[in-house]
Order: sequence, then structure tokens, then C-alpha cells
Amino acid sequence: MTIHRPGLLTLIFLLCSVLAWPASAQDEEDAADSEEETEERVTDYIAMEPAFVTHIGQPGNKISYLKAAVTIRASKATTRPAVEAHMPRLRHELVMLFGEQTDPAYVSSPEGRQALVEEATRRINQVLEEQQTGEEVAGVFFTEFVVQR
Repeated sequence: MTIHRPGLLTLIFLLCSVLAWPASAQDEEDAADSEEETEERVTDYIAMEPAFVTHIGQPGNKISYLKAAVTIRASKATTRPAVEAHMPRLRHELVMLFGEQTDPAYVSSPEGRQALVEEATRRINQVLEEQQTGEEVAGVFFTEFVVQR
């Protein structure tokens, strides 16, 4: 029996191509999955400029001032446009939050600052949810925090 070599080579090439096709499709899926994971693992810092300055404390007492420079941490690249689109409302929420503080000593303490960070994060996420952005921030940082009594 004689085998025609060009036909055999063509058959081997086709067989190898068919067997390699599922592996290349899997590689493409893996690349797409890792691309999505990379997008989700983004860390984006969004500064809220200018810094917040407001008075705090009980009415009628000596006036105390709070100055806080705030930066928002986002975990997805799609969060920045939503935050920037709603920045006036987000700033309003933080102005209201800082103005509600009645105890300058507590606000100056580590526990007070941490409570403000948690409440600021909650309020920002609440606004983003109300605006149906589908986004949320991962956290809030005070890059400057001064209480003058």
C-alpha cells in the first residue's frame, strides 16, 4: 500500500488544527477573564477639591473649625465618571456631615475620625445608589484633617 505524501501532510495538518482549536478558544476565554479581573482590581484615587472647611461644635459655644481634605478610593475604572458626575451632591453630603459634628474633642480623636470616614463612605455610596449609577466607592481618606478649637 502506498500513501500519497502530500495528502498525508494535509491530513496531519488538518488534524492538528482541529485539535488545537479548543485550546486556543480556551486561551482567549482566559485572556478575557483576566482582563475583567484586572479591570476590577483598579485602585483609583479621586480628590475632592477644594478641601472642606466648616465650623463645628454647639451653637453659642466658642466656634471650632474643621478642615478636611478628602480623597475617595474607587476599585473600578467605571467609578470615576459616576463620582465626577455627582460631585456637587457628594460634596453637599460631606458638608452636611461635617457641619453636624457637635463635639470637637471627639472629632479630633482617632475614634471620631474613623467614625467620620465610615459615615462619609456610607453617605457617598448612598448617593451613588440613589442616582442608580451601579457604582460604589471602596473608601474615603482624609489626606488633611485639622480641628481648631
